[in-house]
Amino acid sequence: MLKVNRHAMPEQPAEIRRRNFEEVALGYDEATAIEEAKRCLNCPKPRCVEGCPVNIYIPKFVHAVSEGDFASAIKIIKEKSSLPAVCGRVCPQEKQCESRCVLGIKGEPVAIGRLERFVADYAREHGLDKVDPSEVAAKNGKKVAIVGSGPSGLACAGVLAQKGYDVTIFEVLHAAGGVLMYGIPQFRLPKEIVQHEIEGLKQMGVHVQTNAIIGRTFTIDELMKEEGFDAVYIATGAGLPHFMHIPGEQFNGVYAANEFLTRVNLMKAYTFPRAATPVFIGKKVAVVGGGNVAMDAARTAMRLGAEHVYIVYRRGEDELPARKEEVGHAKEEGIEFCLLNNPVRIVGNEQGWVTGLECVKMELGEPDASGRRSPVAIKDSNYVLEVDEVIMAIGQGPNPLIHQTTPDLEVNRRGNIVADENGATSMPGVYAGGDIVTGAATVISAMGAGKRAAAAIDEYLMK
Repeated sequence: MLKVNRHAMPEQPAEIRRRNFEEVALGYDEATAIEEAKRCLNCPKPRCVEGCPVNIYIPKFVHAVSEGDFASAIKIIKEKSSLPAVCGRVCPQEKQCESRCVLGIKGEPVAIGRLERFVADYAREHGLDKVDPSEVAAKNGKKVAIVGSGPSGLACAGVLAQKGYDVTIFEVLHAAGGVLMYGIPQFRLPKEIVQHEIEGLKQMGVHVQTNAIIGRTFTIDELMKEEGFDAVYIATGAGLPHFMHIPGEQFNGVYAANEFLTRVNLMKAYTFPRAATPVFIGKKVAVVGGGNVAMDAARTAMRLGAEHVYIVYRRGEDELPARKEEVGHAKEEGIEFCLLNNPVRIVGNEQGWVTGLECVKMELGEPDASGRRSPVAIKDSNYVLEVDEVIMAIGQGPNPLIHQTTPDLEVNRRGNIVADENGATSMPGVYAGGDIVTGAATVISAMGAGKRAAAAIDEYLMK
């Protein structure tokens, strides 16, 4: 008889993991992965594939797992995805492939993400994911520059390198990986896994130049006219933090979530005291926002020693944009949720340090344009939450440096680069994709954009 519920993911106990940076989810063993894969119905018209932004042939790889053929499983996944160990960990599968699974109608969908992670980890540990030189085309004499080494840039680089292009990735920070390295905490995505995936690209001949600020080190025009690149793909993501513009944001102890997470990740605060890191951790921390970045910041602050951590969000639990799994993990770790609360002022002392966050209580009114119910302030409900650190996690936008130094590049009113469905911009030979085009989105959608742009760049240069 078919198992209705899927196999649980083994995890570190909450009371232990809330004070360490080791990975929370421990992964399936071989026997559990095989049993979970056997739940797949192998549908003749698999809707799960339509739900995957890079169209991995899911039933085929799951069937290989069910037969214990993990070498075939990784080959099938790698035909479409260059970062399976990453996607298996951080993709919102519950909104993508798994949401289309037929088993989910009456029970729980096949744990596609957990199986992808298992296959990628097994392949890495057993040397099954090494690059086969015979699968990389001979060099074709064309050079492509990729600006940004996040998921979109890495996906584009992988496709183009395989087709024989001479690919150079330019990364502003001192470690390649973009948001995978600096944005997502170690306990959700270990950095050594990201670097292993990048090593695979280097084996295919991809060059990575770190500490390169495009717009300063080189402009886009200089890359093409002086450095000899035939095409450029811009994948710089969304790294410029948004603030609420409320009184008190200038006080010491106020961070943007991406600055906070970058300091912790790239300066290895999670190895403290072995790595000295200039990051302030209060005893009582408020994180403003309800997305995955807010959960990451809150759970990181807890691990670095905060005694109380609050998520302050202006809507209710049903409206939280974060993955349900992340919300569940945060609650288990002792994060307190102050829902239907909106900050109006940050309170500080004479020395310029945060002492509190003034909030107003909210209620949900009519749905807004996106269909979510709009929060409405309740009159005279203001109060001060006693905190000594505030982390703003209310989204981020594009860094303006590239469009300021590239006048021919069309951007919209938000500063995002205007590009068609294949990534083509207003400049011939210049393509863009991922968060720099769409605004902050998911790792896998950025990868999908990188792959589509790679196909379009190939077509453009071959003509």
